[in-house]
Amino acid sequence: MVTRRNILITGASSGLGEGMARQFAARGRNLALCARRLDRLTALRDQLLAAHPGITVSVRALDVNDHPRVFEVVKALDEELGGLDRVIVNAGLGKGQPIGTGRFDANLQTANTNFTAALAQCEAAMELFRARNAGHLVVISSMSAMRGLPRNLTTYAASKAGVAALAEGIRADVLRKPITVTTIYPGYIATEMTGRAGRTPLLAPAEKAIPLLVRAIEREPAEAKVPAWPWVPLGFLLRHLPLGVVAKMG
Repeated sequence: MVTRRNILITGASSGLGEGMARQFAARGRNLALCARRLDRLTALRDQLLAAHPGITVSVRALDVNDHPRVFEVVKALDEELGGLDRVIVNAGLGKGQPIGTGRFDANLQTANTNFTAALAQCEAAMELFRARNAGHLVVISSMSAMRGLPRNLTTYAASKAGVAALAEGIRADVLRKPITVTTIYPGYIATEMTGRAGRTPLLAPAEKAIPLLVRAIEREPAEAKVPAWPWVPLGFLLRHLPLGVVAKMG
């Protein structure tokens, strides 16, 4: 297994991004952390350096919907850390309303952040990896990507399915190269985003789920559902159940 020393994580100021940063720092990895909230990133950097003084942590303010800025930041952090080994495309948005209820603005924002901005991040990362013929691209999708879902999840699920297909297409393109592409499908993990969603079934505590997430990334599989239980069997069911049953679950 290749050890990736220099890791970039987008959306690192909270939730899964922050949790992954803490886990990788404990493993002695150097980090490049990006998010819109620079104050939170700076506080996180200070905490990580205090706990793990042997690592390097660089931070940048980044709105991933500013596509030219995505390329600038990825290149700058690549130079600052002496070459990125892994880029984790994690920044995302959980807004959404039923289609046709007058909230195209919320659905468009979700689609742009979860898919178009993810495309920009993948492009920026793959430019680096193709140039050096090495690297690990990680795309954070969602178990919601397994099927089309109703109500507030419709656009979110579609955007996460789209980004999973994007990652698979990139993987197909580099199958014969020493570049690895991993798609992670997190189940319901307790974060600020899931907290805003209200009552969520099968919610896994972050302190248990995020270490599993990092371990899955370290294995560098093509795909992983995290936590494996119950999401591997549930993922199979979601793919094959009648739509009427899925609609009730959603």
